[in-house]
Amino acid sequence: MDGFNASEYGRDVSKTSGPRAATTVETAADASEIFWQWSRFSELRPDDLYAVVRLREAVFIVEQNCPYPDADGRDPRAWHLLGWHQGPSEKSLFAYARVFEPGVRYTEGSIGRVVTAQEVRGTGIGRRLMAEALRRLEALAPGEKVKLAAQHRLEEFYGGFGFATVSAPYEEDGITHVDMVR
Repeated sequence: MDGFNASEYGRDVSKTSGPRAATTVETAADASEIFWQWSRFSELRPDDLYAVVRLREAVFIVEQNCPYPDADGRDPRAWHLLGWHQGPSEKSLFAYARVFEPGVRYTEGSIGRVVTAQEVRGTGIGRRLMAEALRRLEALAPGEKVKLAAQHRLEEFYGGFGFATVSAPYEEDGITHVDMVR
């Protein structure tokens, strides 16, 4: 696929595939083919950044009915993991996470803004996104702890990756969260 090469889309782009998920949503039919883009903020092209902002806004602000300032000033200090799917005529951003090395956001490394497009939920892409984010963070900071500010409703999901809750529930932007460490 010509559209996914490291020189055009940031530092590292790799293709992963897994078992095809059974779904009736046409866009998710080939969701097993994800191309991971791993970029610093300065390496994101305008179209990439627009896709990220659009996905984060669609889920965190509109879908979750949570008006909050997504532009929190942390993006320039983060690594950005984008999970692209190449359709017949265009690429779509199906998954995204923001990754911080230890000492940038917390003492530990951190993963945040973990999001998947609504049309691919239930296909396993969220699990693949977290596994890829953890793999990338481990390459940046081998053996270091990882901290999340997780939505409380996703505590079990993150627990499946070895995260343990280390705080009482608290409210952030109108949504109950817990801190989790692995």
